[in-house]
Amino acid sequence: MAKVRLEHVWKRFGKVVAVKDFNLETEDGEFVVFVGPSGCGKTTTLRMIAGLEEISEGKIYIGDRLVNDVPPKDRDIAMVFQNYALYPHMNVYENMAFGLRLRRYPKDEIDRRVKEAARILKIEHLLNRKPRELSGGQRQRVAMGRAIVREPKVFLMDEPLSNLDAKLRVEMRAEIAKLQRRLGVTTIYVTHDQVEAMSLADRIAVMRQGEIVQLGTPTEIYHAPADTFVGGFIGNPPMNFLRAGALGGRVVLEGFAVPSPVEGEVLLGVRPEDLRVSKEQAEGAFRARVLVVEPLGPHLQLTLEREGETFRALADPDFSVAFGEEVWVRPNPGRVRLFHPKTGKALA
Repeated sequence: MAKVRLEHVWKRFGKVVAVKDFNLETEDGEFVVFVGPSGCGKTTTLRMIAGLEEISEGKIYIGDRLVNDVPPKDRDIAMVFQNYALYPHMNVYENMAFGLRLRRYPKDEIDRRVKEAARILKIEHLLNRKPRELSGGQRQRVAMGRAIVREPKVFLMDEPLSNLDAKLRVEMRAEIAKLQRRLGVTTIYVTHDQVEAMSLADRIAVMRQGEIVQLGTPTEIYHAPADTFVGGFIGNPPMNFLRAGALGGRVVLEGFAVPSPVEGEVLLGVRPEDLRVSKEQAEGAFRARVLVVEPLGPHLQLTLEREGETFRALADPDFSVAFGEEVWVRPNPGRVRLFHPKTGKALA
């Protein structure tokens, strides 16, 4: 296994900067996920690590080896793509064995590796089938198997589940997590799906415009976002941001108050599940009006309005409320985070 280290890596396409001064060091055996909106540079960064894209500036190390000028086939990495990239004229066994045959591994060693990977992935019964005879989930397992047989130092995965339906994505997500823990291979995974990122990662790198905005564990990213972009991108529904005033070391919204390190206008960030909604006036609460009521099974999602600002809260599914009603909203003080109204940066 190996660490992956990027030092001041840039990627320019003419005058367009796709990746800007990117710095990252993974731990040996760590699962790191790059997440962010389309065009943020996450796939470009992955391709530079793989050697499929030339870097404009900086250094990339796999283990202790500088790989800037090392071709992809010699970097000891294995990549799993979004489109599976299986050879249609080969059966599953041949697809999984192909890369090893190119590297002239002994026949017995190829057979051992392919059958062991098939056993791990529970696809032994599919080895003689062609890709057209497989479901989407089975094809993805074959693509994973082709990577596993390489026994690489690093797995690189580029949105491998995006072609699957929602139910199968959840199942394959769990399989990938179990597989990575079992093999202990350093893995860098690209996705735009923040649920995938939260459920798979040891650490998440949230990217925007070619830079890492925040790097941390899923818990850190979710509960302590570095700025309003991270808070608004991670979470479904996302974090709410309410304008408030800080005076005398406190932010006050009617009956609700929390300490503030600054004076003046601030943004009060709180997640919908950290708001308690009631029809009765409650201590530590402020008033709001109901705009939308959405029953979502395990909870009721409410869109509320306060002084012209809309925000969301989650209530118990049996909470009875209608459009236009006034309710009392009590944030959990321990889950409130304050942000600068202009820069969006979290306030210490």
